[in-house]
Amino acid sequence: MADIVYTYGNSVYMNITNKCPCSCVFCIRSNGDGLGSAESLWLKKDPTLEEIEDEINKFDFSPYSEVVFCGYGEPMERADVLLEVAKYVKQTTDMKIRINTNGLVDFINPAFDSYKMRYIIDCISISLNAPDPESYLEVSRPKFGLPSFNSMLNFATTVKTIVPEVMFTVVDIIKPEQIEQCKELAEGLGIPLRVRHWVTDNESYT
Repeated sequence: MADIVYTYGNSVYMNITNKCPCSCVFCIRSNGDGLGSAESLWLKKDPTLEEIEDEINKFDFSPYSEVVFCGYGEPMERADVLLEVAKYVKQTTDMKIRINTNGLVDFINPAFDSYKMRYIIDCISISLNAPDPESYLEVSRPKFGLPSFNSMLNFATTVKTIVPEVMFTVVDIIKPEQIEQCKELAEGLGIPLRVRHWVTDNESYT
């Protein structure tokens, strides 16, 4: 049985779907079935809201500092369910809530209103991945094509006005000069950038 709630480091993670419109060259899904405390993150089906809440009720959150929506899929594929889960977490714990996302929700769920995240989500981490549309297409391989890059940037600038903390990430699989270009792009948008180290095994994932 796949894990819905699992831990890694000081955080509790929510694995609510395996659907994703991207096939990133560095994706950890190709490294193994699980990560952290999870033996497997491959879901046979998307868990219902009730199933997710049941798993939350069983879990002791006291040793941890935040809840992160991140598993073997893009959490914003289920944006409305995600927000309901986040509300439930807020009602039952004092945990900080973060979403790790590719930022393509405007393509995934065009009707989704990002302002619904206000007062519910504390932090959004967005995979910038590259400094321009062409290299983004090579690294992220989104099914929505070249327009994906600007859609992701538009999402970032929008949510920056909605949630308290927004950040970009890139993985150091790209060239050093591209990382520098990403830093300049992020700085221009007033969004911090975190450079992650590419790993080929989930044991050393950060």
